[in-house]
Amino acid sequence: MSEGTALPYPVRELLAAARLEVAAELRSDGKDGAKVPLSAGRRTAGADGRHEYVFDCKKWSGALDGKPVLIRPSRSTGPWSPAEASRMPEGKVRVVTEADLGAAPAHVQIREDDAASWRVLAERLETVGQPNHPVRLTSAGWTLGQQAPRLGSSAGTTAQWVADWSSLKLNPRQRQAVEQALGSDVLFLWGPPGTGKTDVVGHIVEGCYRQGHSVLFLAPTKVAVDQALERICELLSAEHGFDEGLVQRAGDIAVASLRDKYGDQVDPERVATRLGARIKESLTQLATALRETHEGIALHARVDALRADLAKARQTRGAASKERAAHVEARNDALSTIRDQEDLIGKIGTPSGMFAGRKQVKLDEAQHRLRGARAAAQQATGEQAVAELQLRVAEQEIEVIERDLAAWQPRLTALPARSALLSQAEHIRRQIGELEEQRRKITDSVRSKCRVLGATVTKAVQARKLLDRIDVVVVDEAGMVDLPSAWYVAGLAGKRLVIAGDFRQLPAVTKGDGDRKATPQDREHARQWTARDIFHTAGLVDESGSVVLDARLVALDTQYRMRGAICDLVNTVAYPDAPLKTGRGGDSRIPFNGLVDAPLILVDSSAQRIVGRDHQTNTVHEAAVHELVRGLQYEGVLPGRKWQDVPAGERATDRLAVIAPYRKQVQALNGSLVHRFGEEYEGLVDTVHRFQGSQRPIVILDTTAGAGRQPGYFYQGTGLSSHTCRLLNVALSRAQDHLVVIADVEHLREHLPVTSEARRMLDHLQAHAQCISVDQLIPVREAAQLAALTEEELARPAFFPADEVPRAVSWDIDRAGRSIEVYCPFLDPRPVRTWSTRLAKRVADGVRVTVRTRPPEEQTTDTAVERVRRLVEELRAAGCQVEFRERMHEKVLILDTTVLWHGSLNLLANSGPTDLMMRLTDPSACERVGRVIERARKERPAWNPRPSEQAAASTTAPAAKRLYLNVPYAEKDEAKRLLGARWDGKRRQWYVDTDRVSREQAARWLPPQD
Repeated sequence: MSEGTALPYPVRELLAAARLEVAAELRSDGKDGAKVPLSAGRRTAGADGRHEYVFDCKKWSGALDGKPVLIRPSRSTGPWSPAEASRMPEGKVRVVTEADLGAAPAHVQIREDDAASWRVLAERLETVGQPNHPVRLTSAGWTLGQQAPRLGSSAGTTAQWVADWSSLKLNPRQRQAVEQALGSDVLFLWGPPGTGKTDVVGHIVEGCYRQGHSVLFLAPTKVAVDQALERICELLSAEHGFDEGLVQRAGDIAVASLRDKYGDQVDPERVATRLGARIKESLTQLATALRETHEGIALHARVDALRADLAKARQTRGAASKERAAHVEARNDALSTIRDQEDLIGKIGTPSGMFAGRKQVKLDEAQHRLRGARAAAQQATGEQAVAELQLRVAEQEIEVIERDLAAWQPRLTALPARSALLSQAEHIRRQIGELEEQRRKITDSVRSKCRVLGATVTKAVQARKLLDRIDVVVVDEAGMVDLPSAWYVAGLAGKRLVIAGDFRQLPAVTKGDGDRKATPQDREHARQWTARDIFHTAGLVDESGSVVLDARLVALDTQYRMRGAICDLVNTVAYPDAPLKTGRGGDSRIPFNGLVDAPLILVDSSAQRIVGRDHQTNTVHEAAVHELVRGLQYEGVLPGRKWQDVPAGERATDRLAVIAPYRKQVQALNGSLVHRFGEEYEGLVDTVHRFQGSQRPIVILDTTAGAGRQPGYFYQGTGLSSHTCRLLNVALSRAQDHLVVIADVEHLREHLPVTSEARRMLDHLQAHAQCISVDQLIPVREAAQLAALTEEELARPAFFPADEVPRAVSWDIDRAGRSIEVYCPFLDPRPVRTWSTRLAKRVADGVRVTVRTRPPEEQTTDTAVERVRRLVEELRAAGCQVEFRERMHEKVLILDTTVLWHGSLNLLANSGPTDLMMRLTDPSACERVGRVIERARKERPAWNPRPSEQAAASTTAPAAKRLYLNVPYAEKDEAKRLLGARWDGKRRQWYVDTDRVSREQAARWLPPQD
């Protein structure tokens, strides 16, 4: 549909929202997705605005196979461009894109195109309103509170549609939801955590099917689809036709239990395969027969070719024999002539006397004939040799061919003639084609028998046709579905729409509303038409986030997952206007233990705060998680390394989940837990989003905040509809029996608004939870204790007071066996002199000592520069390797790539440690810290030092020498910001002054040197 064609409301608004998401994705930095660097590119073709390149690739990501990708030059901050990428042999990657990257792009990056589904959605929306379009505007409009859907109840007839209705263990609200759904055009089902929403939705689908409707069940994720579809299968497995595809799954099955229990019944390919087993067997037999027939035809062809080759070789032999005989005769004739002429010359002798002249003439003629005869004899001899060679070659070839014929020809005895085999092959091919058609019809037949189809929302948007007829659309976890997609799939419903979910759990993942490069108007449009869920747009939630009483909405109010104390906390944070009741007992389902024995536990890290790089990681909290896991192992709640054959339900990941708000903390915890406790602990930690839909007896929520200046994005929202409320709700409500929250209470209280849901969480925990300080988990040690500790105890994280740190660090330095790495931004004479003596002894022992500090040139005065240079030389004289890191501020000590000292340890500066320090024994943490510091060095803007004091004081100093740069137009602002680059109008080139910027700092834009 063209832009000028009128689109029905609200398609134009939704279409604009989808396009804003595409634009936001192209402008985003793609932090969440893996990037693949490509290098040494060259353009191989270009036409019609499309460019084809071939790049070198050192490490490809299999996650990109078959996926649409985005591309842009490395280090660029500009928008990405859509592209197609495919692997080639020998580490090459072929890329086709509309972006002109130049003839030989040196370095680019590609990543998955997360906007691909938005492009498809936009294409679908563009055609809404055209004849035979699947979207029905009436049912789509129900998501916006439009139209007047019929509301009713099947209270008197529900037993006809739902098996064992009277004896089902459903509470009154659950029964009301089923009855209203089966008697109305539309139902909005509000299902907070643990309220049995999946079970209710299953009975709604069951009832709709028995009413004679075809049902399309949708959810935003594969896991959510499979979990609900498994329950639906349990309810409909006894129905006639279930084995033939009554319930089907469109797309790959992600949940193993659904695949194992019902895969043969719900996977269309497996159903078709099972029903077409006879055809498959026949096709296998025919394929074998066709192969054998082709082999027979090939044998005929081979023998025929050998016979033809034999005839040709014999012909060649005959010709060569004749040639040889002719050349033998010619040679004999020439030899005879030679003898005759030699006799004649002898008779003539030397001409003399009266007839000397006449004799001379005869002599000359005889000699001429002699020379001709000799040449003819020589030529005949050579040609005879060639003919004899040809004859031998022909005889050898005949021998080989006759031998091959003797081997192959007898095999033809049992075969029909070649013409008969060709006819037979054609007949077999026709049979295969007929059977393939029958198999295709079986696939179509299986598809036509589907009455309940499960799929993701994305699949429903992208597929041209899922069911021949869709009467009912059920959207589960609808709070996580963006508005354009929700509107579209709701419009697929021919008779009834059921929307189920919780608008106070995770929202849809969108980018347009947070796109800083978009206009304020575009961001506002995205907030209204993309980020809001259909509970809000349907008018069931007011501006404050409170629920609105409405006949279309049934709210489930009793939860069966959490113990009462956990439920009270969740109510305080997320459901103050509609508190949940608890329908389960108060006993814990895990073995009693002295560590985690209360429903709510608050671990306060306020008094042991260690400042880190930012708010996304927290070493103290990481150590607290380690000690909680260690304690649960000791209590027998979690399996230890020596446990064998741990049954399902008792594995670490069955009993415990650790949730953190930021991916960096998740990655840190995953790596260190696996290192310390074994591979069985892999997957124990994840973000809130990944735990949606899951539950565990014990949940540890690591709030992470405290190491950075601010708590971070996770805690910025306020209000019941905010992302903070939703994320906290999901995180807290995963716990069934015990919830442990690790929080820097003072830090959060300092920065959180009074009205924040996170603040309400803290208030409730301090009032009702068992509160402990983190140093009750992590020991506070003295340096003198280290020598007496076992290796197991040394491996535990531990705090050290500031006055104990020097002695404890000295003990570790003396024990180091391979390497000592000191990260210290500043250097002062006294500590450098003190520690260099100790470090020199370790260097003499063969230990590699590396000091990383700021370059001397970063000092504010020339005097300070010289002082730091002398200290660097003093360290080098002690045998230390000194490396410079521009603008670094990290204060870390790493020993043998295993022991990490973390905190305010300025080992080589006068300030020294001023706060509590933490000692960790964790190779993964050491490697991670080094990697983070190195990455920060690369990403940090190049330092632009101050001019020297002498240069600043001199007014007659000569002009600085210029360093000219090759700066692409797209990177000019970056060069100006990072290096202070200026434009030379005459040369039309960017430059910097060499007394302010070194070649190393400007290396990125320096022209190549010969």
